[in-house]
Amino acid sequence: MDNFRYYAPTEVIFGKDTEKETGETAAKYGKKALIVYGKGSVIKSGLLDRVHESLATAGLKYKDFGGAKPNPTLAHAREGVKEAVIFGADLIIAVGGGSAIDTAKAIAHGTANSETDLWDIWSKKVPLTKSIPVGAVLTIAAAGSEMSDSAVLTNEEIGKKCGINTDFNRCAFAIVNPALGASLPKNQIAAGVTDIMMHTMERYFIPGSHCDMTDEIAEGLLRCMIKNGSIAYKNPSDYDAMCEVFWASSLSHNNLTECGRGKDFSVHKFGHALSAKYDVTHGDSLSAVWGAWAKELFREALPRFSRYARKVWEINETDDEKAALLGIEKTVDFFRSIGMPVSLKDLGINPSDEDLRSLSLDATMQDTVKLSRIRPLDAAGAYKIYRAALH
Repeated sequence: MDNFRYYAPTEVIFGKDTEKETGETAAKYGKKALIVYGKGSVIKSGLLDRVHESLATAGLKYKDFGGAKPNPTLAHAREGVKEAVIFGADLIIAVGGGSAIDTAKAIAHGTANSETDLWDIWSKKVPLTKSIPVGAVLTIAAAGSEMSDSAVLTNEEIGKKCGINTDFNRCAFAIVNPALGASLPKNQIAAGVTDIMMHTMERYFIPGSHCDMTDEIAEGLLRCMIKNGSIAYKNPSDYDAMCEVFWASSLSHNNLTECGRGKDFSVHKFGHALSAKYDVTHGDSLSAVWGAWAKELFREALPRFSRYARKVWEINETDDEKAALLGIEKTVDFFRSIGMPVSLKDLGINPSDEDLRSLSLDATMQDTVKLSRIRPLDAAGAYKIYRAALH
């Protein structure tokens, strides 16, 4: 087992009607909150009004800032920084999913460092040394941003989507009411389930470290998602199943499943390039390439893939290579069963060979970064996987 540092300071308030506790919780961290949300579903559902009421009851001042996009943009975050600075916000509260939360994190960093351009922080030209607290009222289980140390933005001017990892990205608190998932469209539930599984698998398939405890946690989470993700997809009103999905979302990306092994977000890099170029849903971009990625690399991490097949999918095949391939096929079939794309064609795009090479360069930062801790992939290796993912 490799050395590791585990830090998960987020206060989680979990269960039905917990959004009513937003005010008393937020009061521990600030007095003036900028509320970040998306396109307005939180208004139609009445959730935003309930958050307003709770904040007002607790004596907090607040200002709304809507418009967070499914692939959060730098331009929108910059607007939010201006609003927060003018308002004098000392706390940012996201009401929504990963997009709203990542936008809120970016606004928090920009507000605390208003003399610095946000992209200079995001591109790591300027080190991030301070921020202001962020809280989340979660509406969808997916990105896990409510407990993660990561956040992602898209710079539309240059067509680049990338993330930063820092403890300043850790939310101070997360209000998690799984009952809010009952109103979600099925495609959003499916994309969320996929993202949760990917966050776990991106940490799981790394060879070379003995991590039985971490493996057991990851395998249990994946089995739980396969079972309860299917139930929640078919019946979003099943509160028990939705509870499991929402809690798995938080645990999958708070670094718990990487203790002793670290992570390898190469599939996410493939997906980020697709999202930046075609504006496809994040979860869709991952499931569309995962099968091609796994089939290209599994032989070099055969003990990991064969263990996955046996422990997660209960495959009894004794031959490791056959077991691993069956596990990959089972995973792809699962994504297909919940309506997720499993190829670029399924995404509704038909990239040319030139487009595939451009995506490969984007995923590898113009061939300056190697992807995958299984086998380092340059732009040529990334191109091979994108090509295999076409159909």
